Amino acid sequence: MHHLTLVEYLFGLNAWQAQFVGAGLITLLFLLVGIIVSRHYKKQGEKAAVPAGKFSLVNLVEVMVEKLDDFTVGIIGEQHGRKFSPLIATVFLFILFMNLLGNIPGMPAPTANINLNIGMSVFVFLVYNYYGFKEHGPGYIKQFMGPVWWLAPLMFVIEIISHLVRPASLAIRLFGNINGDHIAVGIFQNMTYLIIPVIFMGLGLFVAFIQALVFSMLSAVYIQLALSHDH
Repeated sequence: MHHLTLVEYLFGLNAWQAQFVGAGLITLLFLLVGIIVSRHYKKQGEKAAVPAGKFSLVNLVEVMVEKLDDFTVGIIGEQHGRKFSPLIATVFLFILFMNLLGNIPGMPAPTANINLNIGMSVFVFLVYNYYGFKEHGPGYIKQFMGPVWWLAPLMFVIEIISHLVRPASLAIRLFGNINGDHIAVGIFQNMTYLIIPVIFMGLGLFVAFIQALVFSMLSAVYIQLALSHDH
């Protein structure tokens, strides 16, 4: 079940096109914020290290970056955590804002499109395997063999299947939860425009945050496992 959004109606787009327009808007927002913050630091120089006495966009970005850095280091560890903080922070914020876009009346949630989610999931899959080989060299294959040599052929097949399932599970989980929330809100809006839809929109904000957190957390866990020497 798909409910026509305002963007689709006004611009004559189909659902797929509207969702990718939303993703493009979020990308432009990220670029704009990045330009503003970088210009601030360039203008302020060493003074930029001193916190401002009032709330600003730069303060908000600094707080988010600090919290996401701590989040990433807490999962991956001190040795490699900060190296991957920009990646995990970008994944989290990009998915969060795309999820939140669907809570604005008349706007589609880009993450309700399985194709976009698969693209992000495959990217995470390629990244953690790339750094796994970079960290361990050919020895990375040993992680797929298990602890017992005579079970290595069986374990290799099981591990390969397990790794291939990871991007699929990331994409489907995000798609199912965001699309389900969008459908639920649409159903209750068709029934009544008072109180009940507002409750589900509030729940949608929670779902948007949790799904972004789960996706980025699992991405960090996969990177940590790929880098680990404990296997």
